[in-house]
Amino acid sequence: MLKEFKEFAMRGNLIDLAIGIVIGGAFGKIVTSFVNDVVMPPIGKLLGGVNFADLFIDLSGTNPASVQAAKDAGVPTLNYGAFLNTVIDFIIVAFVMFLVVKAINKMKKPAPAAAPTTKECPYCKTEIPLAATRCPHCTSQL
Repeated sequence: MLKEFKEFAMRGNLIDLAIGIVIGGAFGKIVTSFVNDVVMPPIGKLLGGVNFADLFIDLSGTNPASVQAAKDAGVPTLNYGAFLNTVIDFIIVAFVMFLVVKAINKMKKPAPAAAPTTKECPYCKTEIPLAATRCPHCTSQL
């Protein structure tokens, strides 16, 4: 059983998957930083100096000054600004993955067409095996 597990673990597909997961995790951190530090600040500036990470709805009625103050006080909040950042993060990751898959599919060569196994009878136009010398439908000699 140990030998089978070693063969399973060392197959190329499993190692490729593990590498993809590690790179994907690192890429996710890069995209999160890109969204939080590069994309959202200019959008917030255009919308009147809004910091999306600080957008929240107070569910307790105590009106804390920020999300961090609400967390420190244990106040329940709906942090829709953080949710917007996460949605934009996801859209960017999904778009980049779409572009990567599209590029990989473009680089793949199309599969060669399968060799035909039938031919058309010149008399009755039905499909017959390539090796046939007589049409089974119209009985014509081929």
